[in-house]
Amino acid sequence: MGLLDFIKDYFLGFWDYETPKVMVVKNKKLGVIYRGVQFLVITYFIWYVFISQKAYQDSETRPESSVYTKLKGTAMQGNHVLDMVEYVRPLEGGDVISAILRRVVTYNQTQGICAEHFNVTNANCSEDSDCIEGEVDFDGNGKRTGRCVPYYNQTFKTCEIQTWCPIEQYAAIHEPALAEAINFTVYIKNSIHFPKFKVLRGNIKSNKRNGQKYLKKCHYNEEKHPYCPNFRLGYIAEQAREKFSELCRTGGVIGVFINWKCDFDLDPSECKPTYSFRRLDLRKDLPNSGYNFRFAKYYSKDGEEFRTLINAFGIRLDVIVHGHAGRFSIIPTIINTVTAMTSVGICSIICDWIMLTFIDKNDIYSDRKFDDDSKVQNSSQNLTFPTEFSIISYGSTHSDLSEGVAL
Repeated sequence: MGLLDFIKDYFLGFWDYETPKVMVVKNKKLGVIYRGVQFLVITYFIWYVFISQKAYQDSETRPESSVYTKLKGTAMQGNHVLDMVEYVRPLEGGDVISAILRRVVTYNQTQGICAEHFNVTNANCSEDSDCIEGEVDFDGNGKRTGRCVPYYNQTFKTCEIQTWCPIEQYAAIHEPALAEAINFTVYIKNSIHFPKFKVLRGNIKSNKRNGQKYLKKCHYNEEKHPYCPNFRLGYIAEQAREKFSELCRTGGVIGVFINWKCDFDLDPSECKPTYSFRRLDLRKDLPNSGYNFRFAKYYSKDGEEFRTLINAFGIRLDVIVHGHAGRFSIIPTIINTVTAMTSVGICSIICDWIMLTFIDKNDIYSDRKFDDDSKVQNSSQNLTFPTEFSIISYGSTHSDLSEGVAL
C-alpha cells in the first residue's frame, strides 16, 4: 500500500502549479548591479543582435555567381608592339587571369645533345666514367648520354644530355619589364543570384543612353564610379599595398574580393558591390615567393622543329566573390526576441549569487529565500534586519488551493 500511496500522491502532485516566491531586497548596491546587468543585456540584444547583425532577417550566404574578365592595353618593347594576345593568360577570361610583366626567353631551341648545367647534382665531370648513360636527373634538363663534354665555351666539363638545346640556364635572355603595364586595365564583369529571394544583381549599372561609351572610358572609383568594372593594374597593386616594380621583378598573386552585402528590406537597387584587394601568395622576402610560369612557341625551319621557351613573371588575379543577403522574417524575429527576454533572467541569477555569497552575512536572505521547517516557528521573533538591508516579500512560499486557501 505504501508504494501505491506514493505513486498516487506523485501523480496527483504532478498536476499542481507552483509559482516562485517574489521578494524585494532593498539594497542599493545590489540594485545598481541588477539594473546595470539588465542594461548591458538589453543593449547587447538591441544594438548588436538586432541592429548590427540584423537577427530579425532570414539570410542567404551562398549565392550563385559568375565572373568574366578581360585585360586591355598595348605596350612597346623595343620595336615590337605587344597587345593582349602576347601578355594575357588565359585569353578567354574567367575568375583567374594573368598579365605577363617580364619575360626570360630562350630562342631557337631544338632537340639534340648538349652539356648539362653545372649547378645540377653530379653534373660536373672530368671523364666519361663520371657520367652514367641513360640516367635522368629530375632536377636537371634531360637524359645523360654517358659522355663528359666541355660546358659550351668554358674550360670545365659537365655530363652531356639529350634535351632541348641550348639549355635555358645558359642561353636565356632577360627582357626588360613592361613599365607601361601599370596602366593596363582589367575588365571584371560579375553577376550574382540570390535564389532564396529571387534577386539577380550585377556590378555594371545599365545605361541605355551612353552605356558602351561610358564603359570604354571609365575607371573604377569607390565614390565617383562605383559601377565601373575597369580597374588599372597600378590601382590594384596600390590597394594591395604592393610596389608595382617589385611585382614586375618577381610576380605575385593578388586576390580581388567582390563583396555583396544586401538588405532586401530596402529596394534591391541599393545592393551594391564593394571591392578589396590583398596579396595571396607568400611575401617577396621569401625564396619561393612570386608567380611565374613557362610556355613555348613552336615553329619549323627547313623541316626541323624549333621552339622559343618563355619563362613569364607577372600578376595573377584571383577574383573571389562573397555574398550575404537578408530580408525580414517573422520566425527569426520571434526566436531572437524570446531569447532576448529569456536572457534578461540571468540578471536575477547573478544578483542572487552576489547576495548569498558576499552580502548575506547573517543568513537573513537565505532564511527568507529557502524554507527550513526547523526555523519557521520562530522566524518572525528571531530575525532582525539592519537598517541598510530589509526584505519585503509578497505572497506565501506555498499555497494549496485544494483547501480553498486564498493567496
